[in-house]
Amino acid sequence: MTNPLEYARHLVGSPSVSSQSNTEVSNVVEAMLRSLGFEIERQEFPDPQGVPKVNVIGKIGTGVGGVAYLGHTDVVPAETWSIPDHGPFEPTVRNERLYGRGSCDMKGSIACALAAVDRLGSPSLREPIYVVCTADEEVGFHGAREVVEKSALYREIVAGQSRSIIGEPTELNVVHAHKGIMGFRAISHGRAAHSSTRGGKNANLALIPFLQEMKRIHDETLVDPRWLNDEFDPPWISWNIVINDFNCAVNITAPLSLCKVYFRPMPGQPGEELVNRAKEVAQRCGLEFIHECAGQPVYTDPNSEFVRETLTLAGGSQSKTVSYGTDGAMFSELKNILVLGPGSIQQAHTDDEWISLDQLEKGTQLFERLFRRWCVQ
Repeated sequence: MTNPLEYARHLVGSPSVSSQSNTEVSNVVEAMLRSLGFEIERQEFPDPQGVPKVNVIGKIGTGVGGVAYLGHTDVVPAETWSIPDHGPFEPTVRNERLYGRGSCDMKGSIACALAAVDRLGSPSLREPIYVVCTADEEVGFHGAREVVEKSALYREIVAGQSRSIIGEPTELNVVHAHKGIMGFRAISHGRAAHSSTRGGKNANLALIPFLQEMKRIHDETLVDPRWLNDEFDPPWISWNIVINDFNCAVNITAPLSLCKVYFRPMPGQPGEELVNRAKEVAQRCGLEFIHECAGQPVYTDPNSEFVRETLTLAGGSQSKTVSYGTDGAMFSELKNILVLGPGSIQQAHTDDEWISLDQLEKGTQLFERLFRRWCVQ
């Protein structure tokens, strides 16, 4: 199948919402890779809720170096799918677009990478091609973390410092950097009782001084140069505060109150410093503190040979940055890493998700050029 649309149909038609198992689509990916001659490493593991998940890592060719294509097979939920003619997992072509959950983010991109390898035929490779397809990118990079910790082929990728392409949708623009991801929660425990009695303990009261400090940090990150970087839009770390006392009735003392903070540090910024600062405040306020996630920013020197060569092959003049995150947050050992894939991020996660057939074809052509330049004899 040298047509990426055929690969994409099979992938989109295999549901893989992050809250469910991605075993079915991983089996499809594995079969596709085997048919193209890849050796396979398969990782099976449970997610934090005990749901079975699968990573598939493939390699074709010998030695180390070459190219590593990095993608994810999980997709966001589709309960609000707005197209009445077909469901989110019924891939449908209309008006030169492929509609379906994951068509843009990012099964269409995986389809391009597979079709590009197919178009190579059976060449003699001087350096290998790796394809890494992870679970749970959308909900905390659990699959990528499993790859980093346990994959023998990933160790090869690191040892050979393969040129690494994260295939997330960029409309085939070369992205040399994205922000990191950090998050934590502070929990205040109280005791429920009727508010007219002495028996209650309102959890919100202990949370108030903590929230005051979170607001101070928020304001600081908008003006302090340490937390600003004009290479990104927006140029701040987006310190986002979410509060929940679980809709307690007005005549009940809240037994539980929660503050979650999620922010996006940029390259060179010590995000851990802010997490530790919040932890110290939580301890002073008598709150439970949970550090939930940490992913590093991605950054490759835009003046490097790797970026310049990729720009030439992609027909671009200048690489860019983005403010969203990718599995690259876990792949900090890779020194030559870019985000580059078909489709627009504006279509990702929408209730009518689609990717244009033109982007599928152009993405396949670009990946084929990359593979031929860096891997084919």
